[in-house]
Amino acid sequence: MSEKNKYRTKQREELLEYLKQLHGAHITALELCEHFSQAGSPIGKATVYRQLEQLAEEGVVYKYVFETGQPSCYEYVPEDSHCKCEMCFHCKCERCGQLFHLHSRQLEELTEELTQKHHFRMDPRRTVFIGVCEQCSDAGR
Repeated sequence: MSEKNKYRTKQREELLEYLKQLHGAHITALELCEHFSQAGSPIGKATVYRQLEQLAEEGVVYKYVFETGQPSCYEYVPEDSHCKCEMCFHCKCERCGQLFHLHSRQLEELTEELTQKHHFRMDPRRTVFIGVCEQCSDAGR
């Protein structure tokens, strides 16, 4: 194995270990680059994007694209995670930008009804409800 391949493997492992620490959180490639730069272990943007795409193809992370023109975000998904299922809706706070999972049997039933009665297949992983989170509501933002 060449030194170049070993270096990429090291970067991949560093990236993966950090993503594991963020279990359940959504993070952009740029945020990952900033983290490693601040930690004194910079990883190039191209490497981060390439590794994230590979991890997404392998099913180790999910890639979410919610809005055109906005950066994709990624989430580490361990084997036993809640998100190994197909029904994974999201809520996004329009004030602070927080993104979190929403699990609802009623939304799952709506998705099934759209498919069966209207022959429309909604992508629940790309379905985002925009509103104001509890913290922003409480803070009067």
